[in-house]
Amino acid sequence: MTTVSAPKAQPSDLMGQIILAVRSMGVSPIPRNYNLFYEAYIGSNPDLTRDLAALGSRATQEDLDAISERYMGAPHAAVIEKANDRLLTELDALLKLLRQEQNSLESYGKLLSETAARINSKNSFSSEIIRSAIGLLSEATDDKMAHGERTVDDMVQRSHEMDQVRRELDEYKRIANTDSLTRLSNRRAFDERLAVAYDNPTALPLTALVLADIDNFKKINDSFGHPVGDKILATVASVLRANVRKDVFVARTGGEEFALLVEGNTPDEVMIICERVRRALETRTFRNTRSGINYGPVTISLGYSMAAQATDPGELYAQSDAALYYAKNSGRNRAVFFEDSMKSHYVGKSWLIYKS
Repeated sequence: MTTVSAPKAQPSDLMGQIILAVRSMGVSPIPRNYNLFYEAYIGSNPDLTRDLAALGSRATQEDLDAISERYMGAPHAAVIEKANDRLLTELDALLKLLRQEQNSLESYGKLLSETAARINSKNSFSSEIIRSAIGLLSEATDDKMAHGERTVDDMVQRSHEMDQVRRELDEYKRIANTDSLTRLSNRRAFDERLAVAYDNPTALPLTALVLADIDNFKKINDSFGHPVGDKILATVASVLRANVRKDVFVARTGGEEFALLVEGNTPDEVMIICERVRRALETRTFRNTRSGINYGPVTISLGYSMAAQATDPGELYAQSDAALYYAKNSGRNRAVFFEDSMKSHYVGKSWLIYKS
């Protein structure tokens, strides 16, 4: 695709062009990509159109997500709201259909009951009248059965439509809670997850919040540039994810900062997890395979606190933060468990003291 700029077209033609463009570039046919190409084709932002065209046939999902975040914003709040409205509309239509059908069936049942009562009464009816009544009931029954089949088909179709909307809504929610660079959960998702950490008091003694920060990351950016820094962030994220259980919640909370919510482990077991992550990163080679430039060593400092040591999520975060502060100021490249004595070292001090 040499350009994503297009003359004005009818809606159906425009959608056809977008689908063709997405397929020709080998782009994954997911809602957020269609949304991005739509904005490019209608020309709402010339810079977006230019940057998307510049990708040519080499576009990766990371490239597309980066453009989407740059020009459209990561949360996609408007799209999520639109999908939610569609879902509610479909549900209302289905409920209305069911209420209409229920009323219709109740009326039909009442008709059958009244007719049967009249036939069974002691009043005399001629055979012709009875045959006529049975014929009318038979015809009505056939109509009702056909109507019922149409109703079932309609309900199945609406069910498919609602399933599609649900899938789209789930996808947009996933996008809104995912960090585009590292593919980990983002700060929004972390805040939501941490807010419910105290919903199960019995689990608090075995629940830990681990905060991690890449050591001297500013020097890496200053020495090699932000593109290299971004690649290192993505690699660190993959090391974190690969060295913890699947049920451990892992997020990038901002810049070079990460968070892990570990459940079902004692403080000593959490330390083992932290050390495994730290050593895996410490021994990893960060080298450009083409130029041979070595960007390492890259190390990480970690601090953690058990949920039972705090009264709420805010205090838990502050205590893990204090432990991380202690790890940074006692030499970096280490994991530290929070102790009450660390509070005095943290109060009144800025996070920027050791981030630079």
